[in-house]
Amino acid sequence: MDKFALPHRFCGFGKSVWDEYNRLAIDYKPLNLGMGFPNFHPPEEITKALFEVANSPNTNLHQYTRGYGHPRLISILTKLYSKLLQRNLNGQTEFLVTNGAQQALYSAITGHIDEGDEAIIIEPYFDLYGPMIKIAGGVAKFIPLRLKNQKNKNLITSNDWVLDPDELEKLFNKKTKLIILNTPHNPLGKVFTLSELEMIANLCIKYNVLCISDEVYEFLVYEPSKHVRISTLPGMFERTLTIGSAGKTFSVTGWRVGWIYGGQKVLRNAQVVHQNCVYTCTTPIQEAIAIVLEKEFEKLNSNESYFAKMSNELKKKRDFMVDIFQKIGMVPSIPDGGYFILADWSNLAGKINLDQEEDEFKDYKFTKWLCKNVGILGIPPSAFYSDLNKNIGENFVRLCFIKSEEDLMKTKEILEKLK
Repeated sequence: MDKFALPHRFCGFGKSVWDEYNRLAIDYKPLNLGMGFPNFHPPEEITKALFEVANSPNTNLHQYTRGYGHPRLISILTKLYSKLLQRNLNGQTEFLVTNGAQQALYSAITGHIDEGDEAIIIEPYFDLYGPMIKIAGGVAKFIPLRLKNQKNKNLITSNDWVLDPDELEKLFNKKTKLIILNTPHNPLGKVFTLSELEMIANLCIKYNVLCISDEVYEFLVYEPSKHVRISTLPGMFERTLTIGSAGKTFSVTGWRVGWIYGGQKVLRNAQVVHQNCVYTCTTPIQEAIAIVLEKEFEKLNSNESYFAKMSNELKKKRDFMVDIFQKIGMVPSIPDGGYFILADWSNLAGKINLDQEEDEFKDYKFTKWLCKNVGILGIPPSAFYSDLNKNIGENFVRLCFIKSEEDLMKTKEILEKLK
């Protein structure tokens, strides 16, 4: 026995789709539409704010700040979400600022999952949900969103992907500790409807289950869709931990600042994990985000807000990508939120040769072929499914459209050759 072997709770997580596809990007230098971040400058107001903080005469802005969140940032987050939720929130007990939304997820999950607890994951899913549950000693139970409402064989909408209520309830039992909800959804871009959220909420209440609601794309929703926060439903605030992200909101994913808000009793567990892990987050970046949020709060719900401008801009980019896919024979699944799009490539199967790729799943073969022979990097969606349901994602590719106009035009030129 190797004394220094990887602990068993981490076993099985060695291979990562990101490591594999980052290597493809390095080796083949394709147009990279796989990774989920912008390739253009963030808004000037946020970089200007950081410059001002960095040069501030206030020396305390370069030292440790309050562990659960920098006071100025907590203050504006409390003000913002109190308005959005129509509820008076307590910034001292109902908020936690984290090192990105990923650490928010880790704190929320490991702060509640104990040995043998079960957690329900809706597929496709952010690929770290499962490992975090296993690391905490829990057991993941999976349920896929299935294509059931498709009316047009040449077009899919994110609303065509739905949960089966009976199938979902069968997963709930006395061992169920939590369910993870992601809306707007990555990678489908599905914005869960009020009726869908009510169905999930009723089950959480019936079986006394916590909801971790991953809402990092909450401000990237395309009209006429509306983002509904499950914590606003009756009986849900005290059993919901909602996760947000400054990186996704302001196109600064490298700044690594996220947050959680929720009832004091359930948030406390996440705070305990946080204080014994990273303890506190970067002070000057929290200060800069606070400055920008204060300005955005004054423009909230107006066309002048960054939230509105970014959603309008991304909707145009989304529609541009949808048009490209349709013209080359792929079937896009139109997202209502976020900045990813899935496209069914199976209509192209007769025109391409995937035999040289040795992967088990077709979407891995296609995305590698696309990278090596066409020059575009996408991500295989089967990576976001459990082993039992990987076949659901095999005919799709995930591409990111929060890219520069130049790169979107290059995408058009490259993909049109597939016609």
